[in-house]
Amino acid sequence: MLIGPQISAADAALAERLQALRAAIAAAAAASGRTEESITLVAVSKGHDERAIRAAAALGVRDFGESYLQEGLSKCAALADLPLTWHFIGRIQANKTRAIAEHFDWVHGIDRLKIAERLSAQRSATRPALQVCIHVNIASEPSKAGIPAAQLPQLAAQLGRLPRLQLRGLMCILPEGRGTASNRRDFAALRALLERLRAQGAALDSLSMGMSGDFREAIEEGATLVRIGTALFGPRAPAPGPAGRMDSAPAAPSAAGLG
Repeated sequence: MLIGPQISAADAALAERLQALRAAIAAAAAASGRTEESITLVAVSKGHDERAIRAAAALGVRDFGESYLQEGLSKCAALADLPLTWHFIGRIQANKTRAIAEHFDWVHGIDRLKIAERLSAQRSATRPALQVCIHVNIASEPSKAGIPAAQLPQLAAQLGRLPRLQLRGLMCILPEGRGTASNRRDFAALRALLERLRAQGAALDSLSMGMSGDFREAIEEGATLVRIGTALFGPRAPAPGPAGRMDSAPAAPSAAGLG
C-alpha cells in the first residue's frame, strides 16, 4: 500500500489558520462590496523561521512582511528560489536604506523625505521601481511614528517626483485595545485622505491598514493590504531588537475565532 507524504502538525495548523483567515478576509471584502482578490494578505513573518514561510508559500501565500532588516535579508537570501514579494514594514534608519532598496519590493513606512530620497537613489535601475506607502499617524499619537495628516500633501508631492519609487498609497497603525468604532473612524479617515490625494491627481491605489486584531474593520473601510502575522503563524519568537513593531497581537486566535 502506498503511503502519501505526511504533513506535520505545525503545517496542518498553519493550513487551518490560513483557511479561516481567507474566509474572514472574503467575508469582510463582501461586506464592503469587494472581492477577496482585491485584498493582498501580507504575511508578517518576522520572528518566524524559513520553514514556516516555505509552508505558507506552499499554501499560496506570496507576500511576506519583515520589520528587522538583518532577519529579513537572511530570509530573502534563503528563500530566493521562491517567487515571493518582500515588504519592509518596520521603521527605516538612514543607514539601512541601501539594503532595503536592494532587496525589498515594497516599503510601507515612509514618513520622511530624506529616507525616500535615499531609497530612490539606491534602488537599482535594473529593478522595477520600489513600491512605497506613506505612514500617516492617523490616530495622532504623540509618541508614534508617521506624519500628521496636514503634512501628507507636501510629502506625497515630493515622493511623486522621485525617479526610482512608485508611490502607491498610505499606511497606518492603530493603537491596540480600542473598540471597533474607534478603529473604523480612523481607517475611514485614512481612506478619505487617499481619496483626497486621488482627487488632486495622484495615481494611488493602496491602503495598507489592518493587523491580526482589526483587519476586518480595515477591509470594510477600504484596506487593500492587510499585515497579518499572529493570526496566521501563531505567536512569534521574541523580537531581536526594539525597532519596528508592526503586528503584535498578544496571542494566536483559534481558527474558529476568525470566522
